[in-house]
Amino acid sequence: MKLPRTLIFGGILFATFLFAALVSFFWTPENVEVLKITSRFKLPSVINWFGTDHFGRDIFSMIMVGARTSIAVAVVAVGIGIIIGVPLGLWAASRHGHWLDDLIMRGNDLVFAFPSLIIAILITAVFGPSAFNAIIAIGIFNVPVFARISRGGALSIWNLDYILSARVAGKGTFRISAEHILPNIANLLIVQGTIQFSLGILAEAALSYIGLGVQPPTPSWGRMLADSQTMISFAPHLALFPGFAIILTVLGLNLMGDGLRDILDPRIRRAQK
Repeated sequence: MKLPRTLIFGGILFATFLFAALVSFFWTPENVEVLKITSRFKLPSVINWFGTDHFGRDIFSMIMVGARTSIAVAVVAVGIGIIIGVPLGLWAASRHGHWLDDLIMRGNDLVFAFPSLIIAILITAVFGPSAFNAIIAIGIFNVPVFARISRGGALSIWNLDYILSARVAGKGTFRISAEHILPNIANLLIVQGTIQFSLGILAEAALSYIGLGVQPPTPSWGRMLADSQTMISFAPHLALFPGFAIILTVLGLNLMGDGLRDILDPRIRRAQK
């Protein structure tokens, strides 16, 4: 089967930043916590590929460590949404028409009623700015997304013949959900996961931009943009490189999501034949 171009291109984009994030655990061109005031505002060169910032830190090294920060926060936040939201959605689908189904879905509607970014800002402002609180704030709003996706996908499967046969055979709702429902909605969850992953990176950058995300001296793309906003007129590279890092990473994830949908959605596969 030929892979979609969007999946290939998006995968290359995201893999580039993922590779940079992994390498940053072991090596960076320069130590991002060391200040070199005499070397500040250097333009991109052979020594400093992306130049240096107002503290003389190597921007390329900060982009590498910032990729690690953004990806780690987004992965854990999406993981929270999947671990909590998917079981809730499957549980609601297995109790369709029951008061428990209504309770779970109305709870999801309540969370959706609040602007996600504003509530995330409120949570981090109340409990203090940190990577952990940013993860919790972003993860909370992933829960209803995956719960709704799981419930919607599961409802169309529960009335199929082989599910009825499994119930007649004595299998309980938990076993049916785990063995028969979940594998059949995995494609929906994978595609939605890439979308929420990209939104998580944007949310982390937004929280760091206003000082409520990852705290210095740990580099963050959002914090780099915030620090550069008063210096764009004479040092535009301070904002361009972290800005492009966010754009390209999110673009790569969105293209991957489109490509995975083209592969995993049977309706699209049938239309392409």
